[in-house]
Amino acid sequence: MRKVKGYAGRILRVDLSTGAIKTEPLTEEVAKKYIGGIGLGMYLWVKNSEPGVDPFSPENPLICATGPLSGTFAPTGGNGHAFVARSPESYAIGEAKAHGFFGAEMKRAGYDAIIIEGKAERPTYIWIDDDTVQLMNAEHLWGKTPVETEEAIRKELGDYYIRVACIGPAGERLVRVAGIMNDRSRWAGRCGLGAVMGSKNLKAIAVRGTKDVEVAHPEELEEFVKVLKERAMGPASTKYRTYGTLMNFVAYTKLQTIPTHNFGRTYVEGMEKWSDYINERFVVRIIGCYSCPMRCHHVCVVPEGPYKGATARLEYEPTWALSANCGVNRLDATVRAIELCDHYGLDGISTGVIISFVMDCYEHGYLTKEDLDGIEARFGNHEAMLELVRKIGERDGIGDILAEGVKRAAEILAEKKGIPEIKNLACHFKGVEMTGYDIRSLKTAALGYMVSFRGACHNRHGAYGPDIAGKVDRFKAEKGRGKVVADIEDLYTLIDSFMVCKFSRRIYVEEGGFGDFAKLYTYVTGIKVTAEDMRTTGARINVLARVINVREGFSRKDDYPYWKAMNVPVPEDGPAKGCVLTKEECDLLLDDYYAVRGYNKDGIPLPETLKKLGLDEFIPIVEARLKG
Repeated sequence: MRKVKGYAGRILRVDLSTGAIKTEPLTEEVAKKYIGGIGLGMYLWVKNSEPGVDPFSPENPLICATGPLSGTFAPTGGNGHAFVARSPESYAIGEAKAHGFFGAEMKRAGYDAIIIEGKAERPTYIWIDDDTVQLMNAEHLWGKTPVETEEAIRKELGDYYIRVACIGPAGERLVRVAGIMNDRSRWAGRCGLGAVMGSKNLKAIAVRGTKDVEVAHPEELEEFVKVLKERAMGPASTKYRTYGTLMNFVAYTKLQTIPTHNFGRTYVEGMEKWSDYINERFVVRIIGCYSCPMRCHHVCVVPEGPYKGATARLEYEPTWALSANCGVNRLDATVRAIELCDHYGLDGISTGVIISFVMDCYEHGYLTKEDLDGIEARFGNHEAMLELVRKIGERDGIGDILAEGVKRAAEILAEKKGIPEIKNLACHFKGVEMTGYDIRSLKTAALGYMVSFRGACHNRHGAYGPDIAGKVDRFKAEKGRGKVVADIEDLYTLIDSFMVCKFSRRIYVEEGGFGDFAKLYTYVTGIKVTAEDMRTTGARINVLARVINVREGFSRKDDYPYWKAMNVPVPEDGPAKGCVLTKEECDLLLDDYYAVRGYNKDGIPLPETLKKLGLDEFIPIVEARLKG
């Protein structure tokens, strides 16, 4: 079997229950059809799982996959990796990506993907040293933070250059919003895959690789990389090199598109100045990942006050979730809150949304101080916010309920208190907590969130872009938005399968970006592909994800927004005042998107759609649902 250049050509399979370890070939057909990253990860997951598997069952495989650029010098493409499993939040397909150095090391160890099955009898970590793979005792690591775990493994194995992906105490306790950390502050954060790792008694994956990554056309690749790096150092990435994603606070405040107070309002005092304040007051260093010419990682340290010394990497989404959405304008407390999330191994976005939900319930009188272990959880109370982060991370008291994620917590509390309205305050899609865009005035983005296969995620579709840039009327739902969303989805899915960083997305310009990815794939693998081939591949991976969710029982009913988006108009004066999403708008947008994708009215992909995309082997899944 021919090994495709750019790929290691091997998949590592680890059964934690039996201790069996073996390798399997990655075929050229699978590599070309699903590329790597989330595409390859989702394909391997569906081929190695049964319908209806519980996310915390040993039979729920956890996949870790790299891309064809991993380990090369392609800008931002050499460093990423993706985790895939059934999500304990959504029970849909879950995927989470991270950059740093782990992905490059895994590829250089000789693996395109790792399939992790079963459950270890005791806390364990996987040690991959090129061709030698061992299951190591991790009992002494259980309870340690991710940073402590990474340092302890490096010291134990005697090699500073080992790269580690690991969970913290939250993942061990099966907190459903736990993530997987690598390189001290890089997170595969969403969908609760850290809890899946914890359910397997798997504390970490440690890897050291020394093999070369061969490419088919090194000279052509080198010349093209020079072009991409030149673009990466230009205006396409100025935002990320200077202010980082925190610049969103400036632009989005003016547009009234930042949700605050648990998606009820759109402003917190001084919010438009936060970008400057954070960069001037807290940022001490900006660093980059392997093979990245941009450097976007803003390290923040609180210089004085009660949270002096608190250190965290600040990005827009977790910063928003643990400040504006909780009505908090004490940004030193926000740095501390994100540091606490890193300590426990929590997704900062989901944690902030859960806490804002609690504050909303408290303000409505649905929950009392007694319900909350004595916490006065009013909007703006930064001390309450910090204590709730701790309680969630430790599953302490009310935190044990909140650790179930906002959807389940709302259902539990509504039943416990006899107040069904509590569920109306939980802001999520498919059980995954919402992110920092107010879709009441971003109608294209609203559709992107509705059809996102992993639940609430701006990074699955990027559909806020046309709204915010004024390329469409963001206040209007109309036909044509389905194609806008599908086109961006296909590009974004390709990005996450090649495993390049989305912050570099503007450097890929030829034929909507698909032409540049065709060049990269051709130069790296030697397999000549066109822009249209790449566009089709992006669509194939998106539709595969939908097919997986259909297999797990999802349909149109699961695509509608959270209650507040459809029932609470924007209250403040400004360009978005009075905006809300109506059921009629949602139906129009969904019908338009389903038609573009080749789905029926219930959101089920049609057999002819699968055949067109080369997904013939999955036709029985959709036929069973269409007949049912």
